[in-house]
Amino acid sequence: FKEKPLRPCIFELVYFSRPDSYVFGRDVNDVRHRLGATLAKESPVEADLVFAVPDSSNLVALGYSQESGIPFDIGLMRNHYIGRTFIEPEQRIRDFGAKIKYSPLRSTLKGKRVIVVDDSIVRGTTVRKIVKMVRLAGAAEVHLRIASPPIMHACFYGIDMPTTSELIAHTHTLEEIRKQLRVDTLHYLTVDGLMEACSGTTENFCSACFTGEYPIDFSKLEQTKFAFEQPKLQTV
Repeated sequence: FKEKPLRPCIFELVYFSRPDSYVFGRDVNDVRHRLGATLAKESPVEADLVFAVPDSSNLVALGYSQESGIPFDIGLMRNHYIGRTFIEPEQRIRDFGAKIKYSPLRSTLKGKRVIVVDDSIVRGTTVRKIVKMVRLAGAAEVHLRIASPPIMHACFYGIDMPTTSELIAHTHTLEEIRKQLRVDTLHYLTVDGLMEACSGTTENFCSACFTGEYPIDFSKLEQTKFAFEQPKLQTV
């Protein structure tokens, strides 16, 4: 292969890395604060409080609050015995995990116009259940803000995302997603906003799950999530 410049996965900064990490020459704590601040600039809305889908979005929501001037509070409690539901192999497991992973704080949410900040939406399983919880807890309005662009393409490099057909942003428009999730407004961070917050460009990060621009040419490979994960059986 022709040597190419390193293009690390930007999702490490958005989601996977611990907030006290220093990754790709960047402080994850600072990056996530900037993600929230950029999101607030791109998508202002009147509300009474901002809260995160814990834990990976905590600093993003704090950055959103600081930039917008809208108070930050704790709206959800997380069960730390439940892991990342989007990588579970079966939908029934993902549904169950999403149901028991979070609990709303009713006294915080009742009668309030709330901004829910999450790092990303993959299938929409978890956030759909979260919005339902928040509504049942009595929130007057629910505004959803996502700290990354729509995930529209599968990852072939080891991140266990679903096939492209399972990605909600690949098969639905923004308005269709908003209606499905039953939120009053929905905004994803733009690719430009993401790169600005991460002090990078699409030339020095892999952002293929957002843009469809893969560092390696897949024109001669079967484009499935398993392209690099299992050898094809040879028939004699």
